[in-house]
Amino acid sequence: MRRVLFALNAAEGLAGRLASLLDCELGTVERRQFPDGESYIRLSTPVANRHVLVLCSLDCPDTKALPLLFVADAARQQGAESVGLIAPYLAYMRQDKAFSPGEAVTSRTFAGLIDSQFDWLVTVDPHLHRYPNLGALYSRPALATSAAEPVADWIRTNVERPVVIGPDEESAQWVERIATLIDVPWRVFRKERRGDFDVSLSAAVVDLAEEATPVLVDDIASSARTMIEAVRTLRNAGRRAPYCVVVHAIFAGDAFEQLQLMEPAGVASTNAVAHETNLIDISGPLAAAVKEMLAGWRATVDLSAERKRE
Repeated sequence: MRRVLFALNAAEGLAGRLASLLDCELGTVERRQFPDGESYIRLSTPVANRHVLVLCSLDCPDTKALPLLFVADAARQQGAESVGLIAPYLAYMRQDKAFSPGEAVTSRTFAGLIDSQFDWLVTVDPHLHRYPNLGALYSRPALATSAAEPVADWIRTNVERPVVIGPDEESAQWVERIATLIDVPWRVFRKERRGDFDVSLSAAVVDLAEEATPVLVDDIASSARTMIEAVRTLRNAGRRAPYCVVVHAIFAGDAFEQLQLMEPAGVASTNAVAHETNLIDISGPLAAAVKEMLAGWRATVDLSAERKRE
C-alpha cells in the first residue's frame, strides 16, 4: 500500500510537493479543540499496515507538540507499520546545557518525547551547537539535510555580484559551502552576544568591493537582532543594501518589522517555517532525505527480522 503523509503544520504548498515527490497519499486529520482546551484528533485516512509520514514544522512548539504526539500514537494504535516525522524546523535545540543550577536541558527532554512516538526523524539545518550531530541527542534514526543548494540557487538567480556573509564564526562552514556552489566570495562577521536583544559585530567584514552586493545568510532569525545589526553595520560603512536570507524564519514578535526598518534590499526565507518571506523551496532536499531515511530504516528492520529468524 502507498505511504500516507499527514500535514499538521507546514508552509503553504510544501505538503503537496512532498507527497508528489515521495509518491504518498496526502492524508486528512480531523482536529478541533474541546471547550476545556484539550485537543480532539481523528485520522480520517486509514493507516493500517501503511508507512505513515507526519509533516510538522515545530516553530511555536508548545502548541504543536501535543497534537503531533497524539497523531503519531493514533497511527500506531490503528496499526501503522511505521511512523516517521518530517520536521523542517526542529525545536528545542538551543537549550543544550544547564547554564544555571536547576535549569531543564529541554533539548534532551524534547528529544525523548519525539523518540517515544516516532521511528525516525528528518529535519533541515538543525541548530547543532554542543551536539556534534542529531545522533548524540536522538536515539531513533535521525537525519539532517541542508538548505544550502536551494539557497545558493536563489542567490544565483536573484542577486548580481553577490558576496555571501555569515553572522558569526560558527556559520563559516555553511556560508563557504553556499558561496562555493555559486563560485562567489564569502565573509564571516565576528559576533559578541550579551543577551537575546544585545548583539555587536566586528566591522572588519565590510571591506568589500564597491560593486559587490552583500547577502547576509543565517540558519535562523528569531529575535533577528544579529541580522539587524549586520544590516546596520554594512549600511553605516556605506555598502550596498544587503539581501537577508534565512533558512528558518521565526521572526518572533516584531522582529521582522524591525528588520524591515533597516531597509535591506530584500528578505527571503525557505519554506521550512511558514512566513510571508518564503521564496525558497526546500521540498527537493527534504524529499531526498526522507527517501534515504526510509531506505536505511527498511534495511535495518529487514536485517533485524532476519537475525531473529536465525
